[in-house]
Amino acid sequence: MASVLRSFKAFSPALRRPFVAQQPLRAFSVSANRWAGHGGPPQMLGPGAKAGEVPTDEAQSTGIERFELLGKLEGVDVFDMQPLEITRLGTVDEPIPVYSLYPERQVGCTGYPADSHDTIWLNVNTELKNHRCPECGSVYTLNFQGDEALLHGGGHH
Repeated sequence: MASVLRSFKAFSPALRRPFVAQQPLRAFSVSANRWAGHGGPPQMLGPGAKAGEVPTDEAQSTGIERFELLGKLEGVDVFDMQPLEITRLGTVDEPIPVYSLYPERQVGCTGYPADSHDTIWLNVNTELKNHRCPECGSVYTLNFQGDEALLHGGGHH
């Protein structure tokens, strides 16, 4: 091993210097956040439990579950799981708008008045202007408010 290092030192000026402890390596993806002067993305890993304790949901949750839990603690429904407020039957001239940040969304129609038929799932998207429930005839349209790059195949899925 020593002979390999001696031959390598001849070609590497960095190895001619005496050994100095270097900073530990970190992923390239976090380097910009560290040097940008801010804390980076929100921490999606909980701190875990202290030794001898049973962890709480806040301490052990991770990822999307943690995102939802932290939102609930602040009183925010991060996934907007409330049903659409249907006060009328959607028509072709006045469809029921469905808000979305993505170019398509699943909508469960239960009819008008509410619960007048079993739930029928519709895939409401930007390709068609209107989407009609085959059971009750209510018409829905997507109110897309997201990034325009998603409409042209850009962005991540």
